[in-house]
Amino acid sequence: MDPKAVKSDLVLILDFGSQYTHLITRRIRSLSIFSLCISGTSPLSSITSLNPKVVILSGGPHSVHSDDSPSFADGFVKWALSNGVFVLGICYGLQLLVQRLGGEVRVGERQEYGRMEIEVEKSCGLFGGKRVGDRQVVWMSHGDEAARLPNGFQVVARSQQGAVAAVEDQENRFYGLQYHPEVTHSPEGMETLRNFLFDVCGMNADWKMEDVMDEEIKVINNTVGPDDHVICALSGGVDSTVAAMLVHRAIGDRLHCVFVDNGLLRYKERERVMETFERDLHLPVTCVDATNQFLSKLKGVVDPEMKRKIIGKEFICIFDTFAQELEHKLGKKPAFLVQGTLYPDVIESCPPPGTGRTHSHTIKSHHNVGGLPKDMKLKLIEPLKLLFKDEVRQLGGILRVPELFLKRHPFPGPGLAVRILGDVTEGNALDILRQVDEIFIQSIKDAGIYDSIWQAFAVFLPVKSVGVQGDQRTHSHVVALRAVTSQDGMTADWYYFEHEFLDDVARKICNNVRGVNRVVQDITSKPPSTIEWE
Repeated sequence: MDPKAVKSDLVLILDFGSQYTHLITRRIRSLSIFSLCISGTSPLSSITSLNPKVVILSGGPHSVHSDDSPSFADGFVKWALSNGVFVLGICYGLQLLVQRLGGEVRVGERQEYGRMEIEVEKSCGLFGGKRVGDRQVVWMSHGDEAARLPNGFQVVARSQQGAVAAVEDQENRFYGLQYHPEVTHSPEGMETLRNFLFDVCGMNADWKMEDVMDEEIKVINNTVGPDDHVICALSGGVDSTVAAMLVHRAIGDRLHCVFVDNGLLRYKERERVMETFERDLHLPVTCVDATNQFLSKLKGVVDPEMKRKIIGKEFICIFDTFAQELEHKLGKKPAFLVQGTLYPDVIESCPPPGTGRTHSHTIKSHHNVGGLPKDMKLKLIEPLKLLFKDEVRQLGGILRVPELFLKRHPFPGPGLAVRILGDVTEGNALDILRQVDEIFIQSIKDAGIYDSIWQAFAVFLPVKSVGVQGDQRTHSHVVALRAVTSQDGMTADWYYFEHEFLDDVARKICNNVRGVNRVVQDITSKPPSTIEWE
């Protein structure tokens, strides 16, 4: 998807490093408005070329007083003023706007973190129909505060401690919120964003997934020549399948799908997935059994980043070999490789190509993004790389992918390699994990709660514990159960199972899986943890 070709008005977020920046993007898209996020220090040309109607300056961990604090490009304010662009600063973004426009930001006498009540001091578009004196609870996270506003600005809300909470300069279309409206801890935050975008900025809710599909098909047809052939790497998950269906609609039989059994799949995954591809999706798929190739390269490897890199490299080797076989068959070598990379994959594997990101850290390398070799012979097509998971599911529905398939929980590209802590080839860890995971997932389905969970899986831990089974002492493996709720995979909370359910699942696992005598549950949210263990 080419951002410049999107017909809808664009809200561009300049990212200054806040952990919540991606949430701004999601919240705005949920209002049927197209939004993108790029580095806050991007050149002015990168901003102007996208022609946004609204620019949002995100929060961040920095202080505007630091010598190395990030800022928007020189000329940004002049460009915004001369082109009628609306600008909203959030938290650090408000302070940056105040400082760059001639105001003053000081270290606050009292820092404000967490829930805080604010009071409206002036009726304004940001707060819709709220009157002076009305209050609401918001989520604060700042130590500095705006002490003196630039000319033309007015305070429209203050915190209960008297700090500036919201400002506006209606004439020049500058606005600021000292709190985070994008988080659920600000209960009326979405309403504030809605007021700003629709009432203040006059945006239209005209970004639709049907338009995304049509535009992406055009991009694919413009990228792939009329005689070119394309390989699609199918993992059996929602993302790669929707990507394949999209490309297949664009170029038809010139798409050649390959499903690789890397020896790291779930219980009977290969059989189940191939049946779905053939029976329901009618996609031409070649299955390659590369179990020995992957496991031999992973033997003795315990570092999670190294495992991801190895797996990514082996996938590309297989795709290159598959391309050579197709060349022999077709008389023409395929030129492109399709992958189901999503926006969260790109964000977590930053810096994304071309964005110039500098203010967030690599969380983990995704095999789609960070594990690809520089000398890869195939050119990439990533039609979903600006979409979130729920948006991909919407697109899949339009492409008539079966609903049951679209509701499948995410499964990582590296497979069970990132669910076995340590060497995946040691002992019978893979077999144990497959059995435990199957019991866990089937129990969730039987309880009727599968669709209420974003992702659920089992983890094999590199420890053993003492137990008593059959009146005998055992020294066996420990497994963990992980289940989370989420909207987009960027943040998540652990799922609250009924105690009876957990008791039943633990008994089934210990009674049916030889080599396991202890089951634990992971009750950590994201952040501070990631959803996967590695």
